[in-house]
Amino acid sequence: MPRNKYPEITEARILDTATRLFLEKGWEQTTVQDIVDELGDITRGAFYHHFKSKDEIIDAVTTRVFMGNNPFEAVEKMTGLNGLEKVKYILKFSLKRDDTLELGQIATSVLTSPICIGKQVLDSVNSLAPYFAQYIAEGVADGSIHVEDPQYTAETLLLLLNIWLSPMIFPSSKSEYLRKYEQLKIMFENIGLPLFDDDLHDCFVDLHDKFHTA
Repeated sequence: MPRNKYPEITEARILDTATRLFLEKGWEQTTVQDIVDELGDITRGAFYHHFKSKDEIIDAVTTRVFMGNNPFEAVEKMTGLNGLEKVKYILKFSLKRDDTLELGQIATSVLTSPICIGKQVLDSVNSLAPYFAQYIAEGVADGSIHVEDPQYTAETLLLLLNIWLSPMIFPSSKSEYLRKYEQLKIMFENIGLPLFDDDLHDCFVDLHDKFHTA
């Protein structure tokens, strides 16, 4: 078989197909063979040349969807924001993005996999927290934030938002969800991160409503 001269094209096609199947069938019900059959012109061996497992491809799918409209790149292009405003902007950007529902549907399809939930926890700490820690540290320097440890604050914030407050992982009524939101607001205000304003409140309400009407 001739060597593939354009591996990035094949990888993109695999991701396109996997994304569609995950949304249509769910992660648990989609097999590697399903993806190979849907593509029609690659073998399982070719698939595993690009992705070692189905767990790896779900990581790649969610990363591509999220980074396709990268909030960190967006905030870096803005001027005049202090550290607190940068953190707020990223959260609001992420919550208001048009593909939030698609990301959530993909995430929901993997919730039966402890491995994938564990990866979500690690991704929050290892991949996202450093960005937030940078902006929190900027806020400490400019006086808009008053926390003792930016890194641990960032990790705690993301774990609570992405896991505990997630309407996909912990479904709840709107009243229960808003009680959890208010609890986070009080907690982070008391440690010096006054993040949760009325606009962010409305963003989380919209997020809850999206996943309970989809």
